Amino acid sequence: MLPQLKLDAPAVADLLSGFIAEEIGKTGLSRAIIGLSGGVDSALSAALAVRALGHDNVFCVMMPYRSSSPESVDHARLLADVLGVPTELVDITAMVDPLIEREPDMDRLRRGNIMARERMIVLYDRSSRERGLVVGTGNKTELLLGYSTLFGDSACAINPLGDLYKTQVWQLAEWLEIPEVIVRKAPSADLWSGQTDEQELGFTYERVDALLVLMVDERLDDDELHERGFDAGFVTTVRRMIRRNQFKRLPPVIAKVGYRTVNADFRYPRDWGL
Repeated sequence: MLPQLKLDAPAVADLLSGFIAEEIGKTGLSRAIIGLSGGVDSALSAALAVRALGHDNVFCVMMPYRSSSPESVDHARLLADVLGVPTELVDITAMVDPLIEREPDMDRLRRGNIMARERMIVLYDRSSRERGLVVGTGNKTELLLGYSTLFGDSACAINPLGDLYKTQVWQLAEWLEIPEVIVRKAPSADLWSGQTDEQELGFTYERVDALLVLMVDERLDDDELHERGFDAGFVTTVRRMIRRNQFKRLPPVIAKVGYRTVNADFRYPRDWGL
């Protein structure tokens, strides 16, 4: 592992717990709502939220589809028991299937996007019911590569993990003593049977994180990356993924008409007091 990817886990855990408490507190609320998938990212977000707010103020929702692995719910329940957080199980099958059945030839990607967006509908409904903010679970690797569903798993009010690469998520999860069975299993969005992130992406998280930290954080150009041992095809593929998915990392672009356009000119904390 590159030195740039090694975390000071205690310091980062304190920073992110403080971030959650401060940002939720700014809204006048005191609860976090998290979709608990059984994976390491949502487990880490939940653990950090418990550190920030206490276990009674973190409400976790498990949202399986009929094709989801039973292991996903088992691991989500395990994590919830370890953290002592209240949970709810909402099976999304009856919500998703009527839409999918309208188009029998719908491919797996479209079906997966529908599932991800349905889960976020459930979370935002629980956000209203429980009077809490939806806390995100997407990491920096996913955000940069666009490996998420817009208005699905990428949606949230705040995101404590968005500046942690996937390999750093694993480090922090280990330090926080997330159950090893969750930390060590193959990352998967669980959108269809046997699906894994790395198989779908075509490369491992370790390999792409080593490239991304040099490409993004240290701004090495292609020649410098080649000198570090990354082949030209891999560098080109990753750069293309970052560029073409920029729209997922931004709020909707607003056509500028006046002098103070939301998210163009009206976007700083000092503006909010108007």
